[in-house]
Amino acid sequence: MNDPFPAYAPSEEHELLRATVRELAEDKIAPAAADVDEQSRYPQEALDALTGAGLHAVHIPDAYGGEGADALATVIVIEEVARVCASSSLIPAVNKLGTVPVLLSASEELKKRYLAPVARGEAMFSYALSEAGAGSDAASMKTRAVRDGDSWMLNGTKMWITNAGVSQYYTVMAVTDPDRGANGISAFVVDKDDPGVSFGALEKKLGIKGSPTRPVIFEDARIPADRMIGAEGTGFKTALATLDHTRITIAAQALGIAQGALDYAAGYVKQREQFGQPVASFEGVQFMLADMAMKLEAARQLTYHAAILSEWAMRGERQPGLTFASSAAKCFASDTAMEITTDAVQLLGGYGYVKDYPVERMMRDAKITQIYEGTNQIQRMVMARQLLKGLFSPTDLRFLRPAGPGNGPSGAKSGGLFSRPVCPIKTDYFPSFPDPVLNRC
Repeated sequence: MNDPFPAYAPSEEHELLRATVRELAEDKIAPAAADVDEQSRYPQEALDALTGAGLHAVHIPDAYGGEGADALATVIVIEEVARVCASSSLIPAVNKLGTVPVLLSASEELKKRYLAPVARGEAMFSYALSEAGAGSDAASMKTRAVRDGDSWMLNGTKMWITNAGVSQYYTVMAVTDPDRGANGISAFVVDKDDPGVSFGALEKKLGIKGSPTRPVIFEDARIPADRMIGAEGTGFKTALATLDHTRITIAAQALGIAQGALDYAAGYVKQREQFGQPVASFEGVQFMLADMAMKLEAARQLTYHAAILSEWAMRGERQPGLTFASSAAKCFASDTAMEITTDAVQLLGGYGYVKDYPVERMMRDAKITQIYEGTNQIQRMVMARQLLKGLFSPTDLRFLRPAGPGNGPSGAKSGGLFSRPVCPIKTDYFPSFPDPVLNRC
């Protein structure tokens, strides 16, 4: 069948990438995953393997020495690494989180200076937004940056910083004008070797124990003015725009954790025998597996869709549905991962509860995906606000785009089913709502 539009599926190149990453992850990363968790140590084996294969920061454009991979490819890398070790998947995930503000808002000189070392595997890049009293309410941050000649003096403490102490560079949000609220927050690139920068004690966590989480402390840290990302006062806007893209990487991590748990549980119940037959032969177990696989595939499709929107947005095409899609992907995928890993433990019974088997680690690792980069309660607030503001409608799918050259999926020429014009939406279904929350044609 000669379809007039591309299939709604990853390309052959994406699937080849998946096979490559899976082989590397199973060979180089999986063998150390249990020890990384048990010892709460950094997964150096994973860093070496990913860097050696050029998979540690695939999203960096080739203009800065990177692989130039698209957002879907980045999702696939994170997903496949998380399938065997969630802690290790934070290497490519956090490198993206730290560098997206630079890609979105920094000067060309700043991009060349700080993206190239990350692309070469010489440095890692973390993101410092949250504080002890400013988590979900990030705009209430207290970290201050005061202008001092051709520098800014930073004072304050950032909390819950992933890969803190390991990463060389940090995107840091600080208040430069306390009278302007969120519009008085600016973003900076900070080097861990800058005078006045130090790190607090490592957090003792439930999961992702191989990824160091600790405070980043600024005590009269002098940061050159040319390291401000974008214009003064635009830092919070950059922070929110960044999360639109990077919530999708957390969804990818959740997918990988869930897939690893499902794969292991499915293999186990086929081998485990009770009452003279494999546990997999029991209908109740089959229903559990079916539900796990069904929800995982739904989460994957939602995440891949959000990744495509992210890619279009990074290329400069306005995507009003990105905020909703990225929040939905992160929220649904992480809730799904928590459910699937819990069910995997149940399917293994007592063996699932002990550390000799990996599913209890996967269950502990899954929990954080419901919390960081915005709790799932915050994601639901974000989605509701997008819906009520008319910035997203279930009928406003990105594949139903106005006809015109290059308006097909992935930039293909229009003319196929997915490029038909969006039909006008009738409002007489809602007689009580003269101004319904629907995107207008």
